[in-house]
Amino acid sequence: MASINIEFSRFSAFYTPLIMTMAGGFLQREDLEPQYSVSPAGTSAIASLVDGSVHVVQSAPSQAFALLEKNEIPPVTHFAQINEMDGFFLSGRTIDPDFSWSKLVGKKVLVDHGGQPLAMFKYACFKKGIDFTDIGVVDAGTTDEMEDAFRAGEGDYVHAQGPTPQQLEKNGVGHVVASVGEAIGPCAFSSLAAMRDWLNGDMAAAFMRAYRSARQLINSAPASEIAQMERDYFPKVDLDVLTDTIGFYQGLGCWTPHVEITHNAFEAALDIFLHAGTISKRHAYELAISAPPAA
Repeated sequence: MASINIEFSRFSAFYTPLIMTMAGGFLQREDLEPQYSVSPAGTSAIASLVDGSVHVVQSAPSQAFALLEKNEIPPVTHFAQINEMDGFFLSGRTIDPDFSWSKLVGKKVLVDHGGQPLAMFKYACFKKGIDFTDIGVVDAGTTDEMEDAFRAGEGDYVHAQGPTPQQLEKNGVGHVVASVGEAIGPCAFSSLAAMRDWLNGDMAAAFMRAYRSARQLINSAPASEIAQMERDYFPKVDLDVLTDTIGFYQGLGCWTPHVEITHNAFEAALDIFLHAGTISKRHAYELAISAPPAA
């Protein structure tokens, strides 16, 4: 059995389509033994592709933008989507069924300052008609540091990916009041990336068969079944919390049946990053995106 090395930029239930290739045994059925790692804070999984230490990474099409801005063609390509929606939530201190984004004005919000999460949050504010600069935005560090800070009483709201907000809610520390994905709508959010030549090999074809099978399962099985299969990957998360998180993402529609990164989703991502000021022009789809390997 060949070993396939997979690196996650972040590890959360939001990336269940990729996690399930391992948890559901789909890679093993293709005679691939998965080994996975998570990028250290402040590093890029793309670098691991370039140095040859991994085969596939969880990434985002926006990772191509820095090189494209310098008129350079990225050495890696994004060949399939993981999520076609932003998977971050806003949690407040109290239950608020009447929440509106205007309530963020003048409040302290712990906002994830990763390049893409921050750009998406800014765009959600824009879509909801509020000025990002009117919010007391706090950079509380890494994902874990943000959670610790909110648990310690810092901030009125926190911006985080599931299942952290759901665990905060179960512990009585925070309450989910909004979904960034619902505020923005479909876009090219997270992706699978690899070196271009790897996509032509037998391992890529086998990986893609496993990935398609995993996506079929997560779009048809109950959230409780998926959570049970994934629970060993989230030892610090209560099973009911993991179930609720997966159920929300199923309902959000971020795990679409199709695996291709569509032109429309890519164009929406360009809109978001242009608004954030992190890119200066629109970039060609073909320079960042490839079709999935033939299975």
